[in-house]
Amino acid sequence: MPRHDPLPPRPDPTRPDYVRAASAWARYKQMMKWMALAAFVAVLLSLIYLKSFGDPVPIHMMIATIAGVGLTVLVGTGLMGLVFLSSNSGHDEQGARGEHGDE
Repeated sequence: MPRHDPLPPRPDPTRPDYVRAASAWARYKQMMKWMALAAFVAVLLSLIYLKSFGDPVPIHMMIATIAGVGLTVLVGTGLMGLVFLSSNSGHDEQGARGEHGDE
């Protein structure tokens, strides 16, 4: 009688995949470094745009522009990055199987 290939061992659902999670966190940190640079460029472009009107830009408007544009870019990309981090690190699969421990 022919022998079938053995089934690979199933991963233990109670033990998270630390290598996968570490890789996901490394990608997230790298992405956030690039997004900090993108936020800086967006702030510079917005200040240049305000200055192009010819009128002097008050310091309060500069501070508000830096805070508003910079934080909007960082928060938006940070939250979207967390969605991908959750998906890539395996937390979504654990939640879908109901393995969050309170059942």
